[in-house]
Amino acid sequence: MKNLYDEMPNGYQESIQKGLGAVRYFSRNMSFGTGSEEERITRLKKEIEATDAVVIGAGAGLSTSAGLTYSGERFERYFFDFARKYGIRDMYSGGFYPFPDEETRWAWWARHIYFNRYIDAPKPVYQELLSLVKDKDYFVVTTNVDHQFQRAGFDKKRLFYTQGDYGLFQSAGSSMQKTYDNEEWVMKAMEAQGFIRDENGLFQVPESGELKMKIPASLIPKCPDDGSDVTMNLRADDSFVEDGGWHRASAAYADFLRRHESLHVLYLELGVGANTPVIVKYPFWQMTLANEKSVYEIANRSICIDGDIGNVFVKMK
Repeated sequence: MKNLYDEMPNGYQESIQKGLGAVRYFSRNMSFGTGSEEERITRLKKEIEATDAVVIGAGAGLSTSAGLTYSGERFERYFFDFARKYGIRDMYSGGFYPFPDEETRWAWWARHIYFNRYIDAPKPVYQELLSLVKDKDYFVVTTNVDHQFQRAGFDKKRLFYTQGDYGLFQSAGSSMQKTYDNEEWVMKAMEAQGFIRDENGLFQVPESGELKMKIPASLIPKCPDDGSDVTMNLRADDSFVEDGGWHRASAAYADFLRRHESLHVLYLELGVGANTPVIVKYPFWQMTLANEKSVYEIANRSICIDGDIGNVFVKMK
């Protein structure tokens, strides 16, 4: 299978290549903006109001700000037994742990999926972001796989999840090239471990604190088409399945960029690190460099705010 770069629509690959070429330029011209934090927040709010379009590039830091942390209290509350038995210290590393059998591995993944995909984030950061852009012409490209944009009410036709979705399984082999919704399975697997629903219908650890760390062998998920093994629809290697929905979203994103390439565009990067810069950071750099009407992190056109995303949104109200 081709990788994400190979599958990108015409024009987007070129943007990435130009973005890579612009790295040296930006290393000389990056700016954290001028003025106090309050002044920069005010300017960002005005830019959102004035811009023709907003392109949101979101990474893991946005979900972290929303309270979907992978370590600390949340991890200790829902994975205390795995931490105690296997020495796992956070949800991220647990996804790579060599569990002794499939029953245990899928018990782990059921919890991981549920508490990061099928519940709302603890803090309303995504909802606050939507309130800022809902009346604008916007599009979201994100490396996040937790579905929080849709849970917050963002238009799914304006979202491109580049790296997959916790809510989907895919065939373990690359021949089927299909994805499968996993919500029904997740709920059964949570019940099988002893989680109980509260008054709001959300799974919680029982008061006894007793949970099973395995699911029955009969619950190990299989491909509904041929009974073969499945895996998570997460981009880890070349076996990642880019299904029809992925390609439609990719094409919609490319079309949005094309239609707005010469307009006043705000490229709003939120919580993006350096792990996959070709998805958000480099293309945003190149597109801002090519369009003098756009706003991003270039000297004289920058609004860089170093702080908790949720707190900044609150201050923008």
